[in-house]
Amino acid sequence: MKLPVSTEWVLHCASTLAQLDPGASASAAQLALHYDLPAPYLTKQLKELVKAGLLAASTGPRGGFRLARPAAEITLLQIVEAVDGRSTPYECREIRRQGRGALPPEECERICVLAEKMADAHRAWRASLAGVTLADILAELPEGAPARTRQRLAGTT
Repeated sequence: MKLPVSTEWVLHCASTLAQLDPGASASAAQLALHYDLPAPYLTKQLKELVKAGLLAASTGPRGGFRLARPAAEITLLQIVEAVDGRSTPYECREIRRQGRGALPPEECERICVLAEKMADAHRAWRASLAGVTLADILAELPEGAPARTRQRLAGTT
């Protein structure tokens, strides 16, 4: 499974916002500079997280984005689905019924075993991401990383 590069962006930005002091925010421009990303496109992706209720946005000179809920209540799956949707990456087109190797209809009454295994893998992937929160990510960061992140973001205002 290959996800768009913007998925990496929003995962990193959400984990960065989780490192801020409670109530603090960072602008899309600050986050774009922090990660050397194109601000207009990053803003569009961050707005998807706002629509999903994962981030809150404020306007004005001190405006920006912040977590809309505690980090322990935001999963990686929620972030991924906010920007990439919920559709399965594998679509069985029943090619087992085509061409010279076409199976007889009675052998195709059950779901294709390959489609079944791919669906199992997708469910496992989703369950894995649903089991990891931003708080879990913060707990695995090196000591001092949140303070360094806050300091670097403050320098980009």
